[in-house]
Amino acid sequence: MAWYSYLIGAFLILFALIIIAVVLLQEGRRKGISGVISGGADTFLSKGKARAVDAVLARWTKWVAILFGLIVVGAFVLGLVL
Repeated sequence: MAWYSYLIGAFLILFALIIIAVVLLQEGRRKGISGVISGGADTFLSKGKARAVDAVLARWTKWVAILFGLIVVGAFVLGLVL
């Protein structure tokens, strides 16, 4: 195997780990037990901040997933993936 196939493989692993981390950091659609633990005392400002962070994480998820897909397609076209 050539050195560039290892490099592309490392990029794929890195992007996969980033996608996993960003998705896990996002808040779920259903709060579940977190409202019970915090006492449901979310202030107006904390709710807005949570939405802003979720929007940024959603944007990051989209772009990292697109880059991951492009790297996979590029590796396939170059014949690096069997």
